[in-house]
Amino acid sequence: MSPAPQHLRALERANAVRLARAELKRRIASGEISVAEVVLASPWEAESMPIAELLTSQRRWGHTRARRFVQAIPVSESKTIGTLTDRQRAAVAALLGRRPEPPEAHRLCELAGVGAA
Repeated sequence: MSPAPQHLRALERANAVRLARAELKRRIASGEISVAEVVLASPWEAESMPIAELLTSQRRWGHTRARRFVQAIPVSESKTIGTLTDRQRAAVAALLGRRPEPPEAHRLCELAGVGAA
């Protein structure tokens, strides 16, 4: 038997990558794995994924927040995870490792000495 034609093998590979990325995004959204861990580990399914796409897979991260984030590094939104330099990977992980500031209501409670709700 001859191997499958190239276009069928390419379709199979593309489908495998799509399924693996969908699983990775689900794991990120559920909090099972962080984007910082993915950027540092650079698994095969994320190698050709743009940084902005990975960032928006987190809960409460839209295009605007992702764009502002990558401008702070600075890298292009379309820069793929596999092509990030070690310094860029470290910068992304460090920025993502920061705890977000609490909402204004929590800051007011802290100033007043009242426990956060």
